[in-house]
Amino acid sequence: MESEGPPEPESSEKSSLVSQQEEEEEEEFKEEIEEEKEKMGPVNALMQPVLSGDVEGVQRIFEEPENPHHDEAMQLLLEEDVVGRNLLYAACMAGQSDVIRALAKYGVNLNEKTARGYTLLHCAAAWGRLETLKVLVGLDVDIEALNFREERARDVAARYSQTECVQFLDWADARLVLKKYIAKVSATVTETEKGPGRLCKEDKNTILGACRAKNEWLETHSEASIDELFEQKQQLEDVVTPIFTKMSTPRQVKSAKSVT
Repeated sequence: MESEGPPEPESSEKSSLVSQQEEEEEEEFKEEIEEEKEKMGPVNALMQPVLSGDVEGVQRIFEEPENPHHDEAMQLLLEEDVVGRNLLYAACMAGQSDVIRALAKYGVNLNEKTARGYTLLHCAAAWGRLETLKVLVGLDVDIEALNFREERARDVAARYSQTECVQFLDWADARLVLKKYIAKVSATVTETEKGPGRLCKEDKNTILGACRAKNEWLETHSEASIDELFEQKQQLEDVVTPIFTKMSTPRQVKSAKSVT
């Protein structure tokens, strides 16, 4: 069965064969592209603009009704090979980030998987296309998606020794962890409003204010480090944990004897 990524070296040889591996990967990449051309056929008018990074050429096909291939644009884009890869995957292998960004406007599913569960993010990670990873993450793809090996894109990048990609995906994961925690806390506050209402107004405002502050911090600190992201999560935990603990602690009911 065909590989989803570049040839994988034996683990014992990785450190001594890095440069040779890079050369082999580039050669393998060229072969993969040629295979894509053969499988999708010469009639696929999107092949050339997608692989060459011709964004305007892609846009003409999708947006100009007079273009002879306009009506079949999406069909051409999503035409798959035997393992379920379409031209979006070819664009990722080629590192054509601008093309990916342009195609996203046409409503394509950037989280779609191949027959073995590989996403576009897995593909870009395997081939070491850092800028393409950044574009995909910026488009809110699922960075937690698993392939048939139960690997996330970060794991695939590590398997192929794509160090920069591993570092970036670790950062993206830390950012996602903070975003999900903020969302979880906000949802918990909303749920308490539907219950007995043991969260007082002051505590509710404290939590929601802290969540807003962290969301604003995320928006204004797009280059924050992993340590800074974890620090922000810890700060939010320090605010909300005592309040939620107090809310879940049963109230002590004084007996009539103790009152007298």
